[in-house]
Amino acid sequence: MTAAGPSATGPAPLTGFTVAVTAERRNAELRALLERRGARVVNAPTITIVPLRDDTALRSATERLLRRPPDIVVVTTGIGFRGWLEAAEGWGVAEPLRGRLGSARILARGAKPCGAIRAAGLSEEWAAPTESCEEILRELVEEGVAGRRIAVQLHGGPQEDFVSALRTAGAEVVEVPVYRWTAPGDIAPVRRLVGQIVTGQVDAVTFTSAPAVRMLLDVAGMSPTDLFTDRVLAACVGPVTAAPLRAAGVPALVPDRARLGALVRVVTEELPRRAQRLSVAGIELELRGHAVLVDGDVRVLAPATMAILAALAERPGAVISRADLATALPRAADNHAVDMAVVRLRAALGSSRYVETVIKRGYRLRVP
Repeated sequence: MTAAGPSATGPAPLTGFTVAVTAERRNAELRALLERRGARVVNAPTITIVPLRDDTALRSATERLLRRPPDIVVVTTGIGFRGWLEAAEGWGVAEPLRGRLGSARILARGAKPCGAIRAAGLSEEWAAPTESCEEILRELVEEGVAGRRIAVQLHGGPQEDFVSALRTAGAEVVEVPVYRWTAPGDIAPVRRLVGQIVTGQVDAVTFTSAPAVRMLLDVAGMSPTDLFTDRVLAACVGPVTAAPLRAAGVPALVPDRARLGALVRVVTEELPRRAQRLSVAGIELELRGHAVLVDGDVRVLAPATMAILAALAERPGAVISRADLATALPRAADNHAVDMAVVRLRAALGSSRYVETVIKRGYRLRVP
């Protein structure tokens, strides 16, 4: 059994944490990886991919390249490159297109485009180590592209800065739009996710593309730093995906390698590190998103009960008034609601002695 999965001596590493998945592609795989490690998963794809195999712009770009072959081809995504060749197959020009591409220098934006290039029987001359278009741009501009004909396979939308910089450097650029990103048909799950982030019901949100980040921010309609506070982790598969968040001041977590497995691994490492640990009246408590570990035993709590425990744990040992505890509850509440949440908390912890009642003042955790 791997270190990432559950062990015979304790809960799985993500038990008690809620992780949101915003990806459409490989959605089921990402969810399975997180659930295997114990996470509760909120599924809310923020974008959907629309293939453009019958699009006139894609066919026009392909015909232009067949008439006048490119000197350089920039491949930005594996799915896009495969989709382009599949569309060409449907038009009966796949072999001529492969021939044109094979006579050009092919540059790839990372490992996944390389895989698609090689699967097509072609080979790349160079791949960007950081998997960014900016690195490809630097490479091309430094070597000089004046008078060169460059085909750029777009990834989800116009790459205006990239294409403009190449044209400014003197290149003739043919843009190849293979697919585009758009909002999902049902935006309700995304709106619910925003609400869950704001109310602290989600511990981490995972992203696998920059458009997915932008779509969530558009739906939220609020400052990224207000949406992603210290209590909510934004985890991105790579630096390109994280760029919109980092530009807005959100410290997104990014793995060393832009892979789903690496993304899950850093989330699995980071969330338990954020858990609060307390010694309360002889037991060890570990506060996770929707659960508490009592001497390593998992107790899943209702949102109101967890909110009361979290509020008491913010000031361990201090007396917290009922009025202050009421403000921590997910919905507007009075003293009676606080008392009932404390009763449920004591039951979940297995004894009333861990949460002490201080007459006419409030409640406190009994810490040393």
